[in-house]
Amino acid sequence: MKARIGDRLHVHGTVVGQHDRVGEIVEIRGDGGGPPYVVRFEDGHQTLVYPGPDAVVESRQAAGHPAR
Repeated sequence: MKARIGDRLHVHGTVVGQHDRVGEIVEIRGDGGGPPYVVRFEDGHQTLVYPGPDAVVESRQAAGHPAR
């Protein structure tokens, strides 16, 4: 998994009734764009994330946002 600052991390819910979580990657602490990532979620919560198999990185450009 590789990411750039500004990309979105989409974590899919893994049980019935659990909502997906989406957040913006604000810092990359791994080598070459790899995890862990500091992510700011839609509710304003910011945390260090080691994404699992239930997560995908969505490119900022693919989402229709201009590059920084």
